[in-house]
Amino acid sequence: MAVSNATPLIALDAVVIDTETTSLAPADARIVEIGVIRIKEGQILDDAYSQLVRPGISIPAASTAIHHIDNDKVARAPAFSEIWPGVRSLVGDSVVIGHTIAFDLAVLKHECQRAGHSFEPPRVLDTRLLAEIAEPALADYTIESLASWLGIQLAGRHSATGDALTTARIFCALAPKLRDGGIRTFAEATRACGRLTRVLDQQRRAGWVDAFDLSTRHDTEQTLGRIDSYPYRHRVRDVMRAPAKFIGADAPLKQAVKQMADDRVSSLFVRPGEGTKTEVRADHTGIITERDTLRAAAKLGGEALSRPVSQFMSKPLAAVPADAFVYRAIGRMSRLAIRHLGVVDDSGQVIGALSARDLLRLRASEAVSLGDEIDEARDVGALAAAWSKLPQVAASLVAEGVCARDIAAVISRELGEATRQAAVIAEERMKSEHRGSPMCAYAVAVLGSAGRGESLLAMDQDNALIFDHGAPEGPEDAWFARLAKHIADILHEVGVPYCKGGVMATNPAWRGSTATWRDRIRQWITVAKPEQLLSVDIFFDMRSVHGDGRLFLRIWQDAFDMAQNNYGFAKLLVESAGNADSGLGFFGQFKTEGGRINLKNTGLFGIVSTTRALAVCHHVME
Repeated sequence: MAVSNATPLIALDAVVIDTETTSLAPADARIVEIGVIRIKEGQILDDAYSQLVRPGISIPAASTAIHHIDNDKVARAPAFSEIWPGVRSLVGDSVVIGHTIAFDLAVLKHECQRAGHSFEPPRVLDTRLLAEIAEPALADYTIESLASWLGIQLAGRHSATGDALTTARIFCALAPKLRDGGIRTFAEATRACGRLTRVLDQQRRAGWVDAFDLSTRHDTEQTLGRIDSYPYRHRVRDVMRAPAKFIGADAPLKQAVKQMADDRVSSLFVRPGEGTKTEVRADHTGIITERDTLRAAAKLGGEALSRPVSQFMSKPLAAVPADAFVYRAIGRMSRLAIRHLGVVDDSGQVIGALSARDLLRLRASEAVSLGDEIDEARDVGALAAAWSKLPQVAASLVAEGVCARDIAAVISRELGEATRQAAVIAEERMKSEHRGSPMCAYAVAVLGSAGRGESLLAMDQDNALIFDHGAPEGPEDAWFARLAKHIADILHEVGVPYCKGGVMATNPAWRGSTATWRDRIRQWITVAKPEQLLSVDIFFDMRSVHGDGRLFLRIWQDAFDMAQNNYGFAKLLVESAGNADSGLGFFGQFKTEGGRINLKNTGLFGIVSTTRALAVCHHVME
């Protein structure tokens, strides 16, 4: 995956390089061994590259005493000019990590000059500098000291591959420490390294490469090119076909063929059994398409027409929510290599159909794959790698002239999906801890700006969890409390920080059974003091993103029912939200913080608070 400035350190694709040389003077030193270790999405791969190099000069005894490489050992090894093209190809556009990497880069630069090869300084990270950022109080920052501090086993000290492997382990151990210090992304790490001017000045005086001189570097990051913004402006409900067309699983295939022809559609959704007129959820539904009928006829001839649809359908139905943006449907079809999707409402009921024909005029691109990459992430590293693309997509949409409201809605949608996928990964963690599967049906929801579809790139977590039954501090609550902690930790690692106000399912006030939530809402609406309603307002901006969404939908409806025409509660809701700030000073000038205007506090906040209170009071759930 191409690394962007927004890529989290825990999801970095990188190569770790170490060299053994004839001396420590970079202009004169010759490489006698080079080792490369690859890191993919924060995980160290086991396909190490190791190569002895014939330096073309005699290796001093003092150097041999350190790395144990003498003239006889490299006599038949290839020269640098022979191995460099292969090493350069292996490195590619990856971030290069090393311990005091500026020395290795200086040696490589001089070797390339002698061999007549071009040398382009890569994007780099230095574990020596990162360690000082993570813990400024260490006595020294040698590989041995860092390995001891981090509890890492040294791997073949003073061999190029061994030192590269140890450096890779040091980097992976530093990433969570840096994250706890507020340094999550590649850009944040490089900026922090660039601020260690004392160390960097020492390296410059020693003749090392100035790896963190950002003012003179060519920025190799390429933002996404022009993209078709239509998929980001329109939602699935805008292009789907509704109502959905169904047929019973026991119906003969010839009936399906006739119904598709009569309705002029290319697929039918298949209900269980004979099929009823009741609502059907996607996970209980199949699909039969024109191509399925053609394959059946090619295989069985006319006999196929009398057989039941269930023999030829696909199940379960792949589906997307009606309020998802079109780019998510494109990505889903592309990944699954299918041409038809179901469309579901918030409760998971099938309400429409979407085909490749409906999307024919839309172009898929790398940007469109963002959503499906989040959906398919099976670990924290993969989820972080997918999440890191979001700023690039947002920048491209700005360049395309997409309005800020639509861009914020895209960000909100992906924040919800990242929360959903964090819950999926969290469930797997629970199983690995031998805690088993969920004890009952449950759902996770995002709240506040994410629920309204107005998230910005600088967001934190606002989420809640509901489970079907169980008392506070009971076994069910304890199980879901542990799950909620995993969800919060995963999102924090990915780059969505913990909520400073504690609006997360890890907080018992934002977690509970259906009965607990109903009692909680009743207390909110009958309470007399605004301080007891702190953060309650964002509950009404709720969107379920994982599990049985009907659980949250029911209590959300109950909350609106209880609050209808309760003007006292509406007043308290506004008061508890706090006052909107004025964006203008005494003489009419804009108030700024660090040169920026806080549009949320001075503009959106008052509008949202007022609208929410009116909607709750007058039961306008839309």
